[in-house]
Amino acid sequence: MPQNNQTPKGRPPIARAALFGLCPQCGAQTLFEGPAKFASHCRVCSLDFQSYNVGDGPAAFLTLIVGALIVVAALVVDSAFAPPFWLHIILWVPLTVGAVVYGLRVGKAALLASEHQRKAAEGRLSDD
Repeated sequence: MPQNNQTPKGRPPIARAALFGLCPQCGAQTLFEGPAKFASHCRVCSLDFQSYNVGDGPAAFLTLIVGALIVVAALVVDSAFAPPFWLHIILWVPLTVGAVVYGLRVGKAALLASEHQRKAAEGRLSDD
C-alpha cells in the first residue's frame, strides 16, 4: 500500500468499494451476483473473490444495530402519530429487510476490500 495514503489507479477506496459493490482491484461493479452473495470472480479483471474469507461476520452485529434503530424509530412514530398496527407492518417490515440486506452488502464488501488492500492471509510460522 502506498505510503501517502493514495490508492493506485483503478483501485477504489474501501468506502467506495463497499457502498457501490466495486471490485477492490479494478473498480468495476462486479462484486455481487445476488442481493448479498458475492460473485465467484470479477468479470473484468478475473480477481477470485472466493479466496477471501469474509464469511457472515457482519450479519449478527448488523442485525442487532438495524433492529435497535428500527425499534426506536417505530416507538417514536407510534408515540407521535399513533398509526394503526397494519401500517406499522407495512412500513417497518420492508424497511427492516432492506436495511439488513443493504447493510450486509456494505459490511461484507468492506471486509473483502480491506482484506484485498491489506493483502490479508492466514498466519504462518517463521522458520527462524
